Amino acid sequence: MATTLITGASSGIGAELARLFAAGGENLILVARSEEKLRELASTLEAKHGVRATVMVADLAKHDASEQLVQRLRDEKLLVDHLVNNAGFGALGDFASLPVERQADMLQVNVVTLTMLTRLLLPEMILRQRGGILNVGSIAAFQAGPHMAVYYATKAYVLSFTEALREELIGTPLHVTLLAPGPTSTGFGEDSGMEDLALFASGAMPVAEVAKAGFEGYLKNQDIVIPGWKNRLMVTSASFLPRIATRKLVGRLQRPSDSKTP
Repeated sequence: MATTLITGASSGIGAELARLFAAGGENLILVARSEEKLRELASTLEAKHGVRATVMVADLAKHDASEQLVQRLRDEKLLVDHLVNNAGFGALGDFASLPVERQADMLQVNVVTLTMLTRLLLPEMILRQRGGILNVGSIAAFQAGPHMAVYYATKAYVLSFTEALREELIGTPLHVTLLAPGPTSTGFGEDSGMEDLALFASGAMPVAEVAKAGFEGYLKNQDIVIPGWKNRLMVTSASFLPRIATRKLVGRLQRPSDSKTP
């Protein structure tokens, strides 16, 4: 039986992906900060699907989070077949005004921990010739994002990293997929401060639908999965517009009420 490790598994897309992998007969390693939520999810999935769900509480914003997590896996003799890098967060506001610590944590979770977990776990996947990487990005990856400058930049990194990794692994049976959702009904909107923006008010996709698209796309080894025709249209349209136009449009859509920029 294969094992899937999911970061940010306590809620949202991560929890829905856990349900899908468990339904497919996968053992799980559930990683997040909220032990209570993780244990409740693990208990439910074990009872429903007869799989083993291991809970690992971790703060992925810590600089050594990936090394500590992988050491715990080794100590417990757990091999990871599928890595789902789902953990991530954003923050709405001008770059010069948002707290330095929150932006540093964002870089750590969205970029550094994602990268290092992949680096530490991928060699064993290559050696065993099984498994793969599912990275959860965003349609934010396809253009600059004024008033969420760091978040958009981190997702551009995840897009580029995933595409390059996929190319390097051509010729192996490993799957490498990017799930790039648009606004989704999770806690992200509230946590990032975006829930009242037009992007979310115009209709966020159900989280179960987004997770299912990503799960099925990963099983098919698709390169990029963009759930929802509106999101696909936005990404396609952005590719035909000058970047100056897309960043001005996004800047207007995301301008916070207390922004100091014109």
